[in-house]
Amino acid sequence: MAHHSPLFLSIAAVAILAELVWRLRSGRGYDGRAALTTAGLVAGNLVAGALHAAVLAAAFTTVWAYAPHRFPATEWQSWAIGFFAVEFAYYWFHRASHEIRWMWATHSVHHSAEQLTFLSSLRLGWTNTLSLGWLFYLPVIALGFDPRVVAVLLAVNLNFQFFLHSEAVPRLGPLEWIFNTPHHHRAHHASNPEFLDRNYGGMLIVWDRLFGTIAPESDVEKRYGLVGKAREANPVKLALREWAGIATDVARATSWRDRWTAMVRVK
Repeated sequence: MAHHSPLFLSIAAVAILAELVWRLRSGRGYDGRAALTTAGLVAGNLVAGALHAAVLAAAFTTVWAYAPHRFPATEWQSWAIGFFAVEFAYYWFHRASHEIRWMWATHSVHHSAEQLTFLSSLRLGWTNTLSLGWLFYLPVIALGFDPRVVAVLLAVNLNFQFFLHSEAVPRLGPLEWIFNTPHHHRAHHASNPEFLDRNYGGMLIVWDRLFGTIAPESDVEKRYGLVGKAREANPVKLALREWAGIATDVARATSWRDRWTAMVRVK
């Protein structure tokens, strides 16, 4: 969904290498096997992402054609209001991705890394189109925000989040009252019970404060990875594992209610 400019990719590469040095020097280690798994997921996303972008373009354009009001993309107010609209949509998309199994099947891939590093931020599922999370952004366009504005704001949002995935970045003081920071995102990725399903914001943390899903990082030692799931190094198996689980549970179900539950209730 995000477009990465050459400048961003250059900065990201430097950050990844600097963090690698920091982790090795500080004795935290760096999981090379996990890095290879991430590389495999990135390669798969070059194909899946292109197909997903085509679906998004078609859906966004269709909704835009019927929008009764349009905010001019040439006015800064459209971008300012659009920023908050996209952030709001992202919060609910992200929250639903944790609470609905059909969406978690894609998003769980992102939470599979057992070390939180800049590189692990690139661990993304291949089935975004199937999980239907993109539906959360259609109301933003229906409200009159140009699809190009929404696409750019989403790209900025996701590029920003790359820098949230690290243990090397310290607390950032008062900024953490408003913005999502590595402090908040470390808690989001932790699999300790007290941190599960918290801190869903993209660039902002205000929606979590408003809707009661905030969980500050504490000094407790954090565990990363998926609860109750064995480590999986094969990127294809990792990308499809939760879907296979859904299919198995649906096949075993003896009623339509149980089949529905198997698709929507995260295990």
